[in-house]
Amino acid sequence: MAGRVPPRSPPIPATAITGDPVVLAGIVAGEAAWRTWVETVGRRSPEHVRSEVAASGLRGRGGAGFPVAAKWAAAGGSPETVVIANGDEGDPGSYADRLLMEADPARVLEGLALACFACGARRGLVLVRSEYPQALAAMRDAVARARADGHLGRQVHGSDVDLDVEVVAGAGSYVTGEETALIAGLEGGRGCARARPPYPTSQGLWDAPTVVNNVETLAAVPWIVSRGGDAYARRGTPGETGTKLVCLSERFARPGCYEVELGVPVRWIVTELGGGLREGAELGVLQVGGPLGGFLSEEDLDVPLTEAGLAGYGAALGHAGLVAVERRLEPLDVLRHVWAFAAAESCGACSPCRVGSRRGLEQARAGAPPGDAYVRMLNVMGEASLCAFGRRLPHAVRSLARAYGDRLRGWGG
Repeated sequence: MAGRVPPRSPPIPATAITGDPVVLAGIVAGEAAWRTWVETVGRRSPEHVRSEVAASGLRGRGGAGFPVAAKWAAAGGSPETVVIANGDEGDPGSYADRLLMEADPARVLEGLALACFACGARRGLVLVRSEYPQALAAMRDAVARARADGHLGRQVHGSDVDLDVEVVAGAGSYVTGEETALIAGLEGGRGCARARPPYPTSQGLWDAPTVVNNVETLAAVPWIVSRGGDAYARRGTPGETGTKLVCLSERFARPGCYEVELGVPVRWIVTELGGGLREGAELGVLQVGGPLGGFLSEEDLDVPLTEAGLAGYGAALGHAGLVAVERRLEPLDVLRHVWAFAAAESCGACSPCRVGSRRGLEQARAGAPPGDAYVRMLNVMGEASLCAFGRRLPHAVRSLARAYGDRLRGWGG
């Protein structure tokens, strides 16, 4: 219909609980982007940026949790290096990257520019999930403004730094958020995971050294370089420093994106920030970190929001989306949903995940108590799948069975 205005998503509520926000500095505190970049390029060295990020203890916020400075160092400082901002956010219940790309795209670009500077790279890419048209438009507009303002291009701000950034749309698959599958998609191939080694930092996009950092990870870099790595390391816990964006699903009384310090109790997030569930509904289980994360029972919620703490319950931090599952829902239906997601999103590159996810769904749909074959299938998926998608799914299934206890006995394998 002529003149029809396309629908727009409602704004995402965003709140920083940390006092001095890091990732949400622009969105909730109005802190202008690019100031740190202007102060850094031509005045400080790449070694300075790398040392501050190393001192901060910053780890990847996309789920893998790899130390950022170590990944940068592994690329070797070649000018042929490519740095990719991974905005292919696929976890159901997570929308932190979307918020950053739509509401503060300049901060994401500034973090990418600083990462390129630290790695000696002259080229950056921003990969935006194809289901995020507003984020794609916002990132492209931000790149155009950055070029016009002299933050990108040749001899940036009178220095000897050359840097350009391109924004591209993702392939629309969950698995393409994994770095080797992401690179395969950018090269025009199927978005399937690749065996490692070689690792992308030595042989990635078009065989060039490639660093892939999550959008939220990069958005923290300007604050770290400006305030210092030690200031960031004082937040969170000694083993897992800094802050994390946590997304609460629509069944919470106060859904939204919250910046919290790592180590706060999950129960505090659920009850104090989220206000519990809407309409007095009772929580059955809580999904943490998407389909590869895991599930907690109501009794487990005193666990700290850390990778180590969650691992003790068979769960993982992941992207830190919290999805509330009401008690009225049948546990077997929740399990079927997990297996259905796995079967739909498996890229098919390896047999353990491709076959296992389908057989898991068939078993759950049948509803019959699982036997030894089901247990063996979970073990094979967890040990032999090519990427984290297949390897983590058995952990998620087992954590769901553990969280439901007698209501789902036997389904954890």
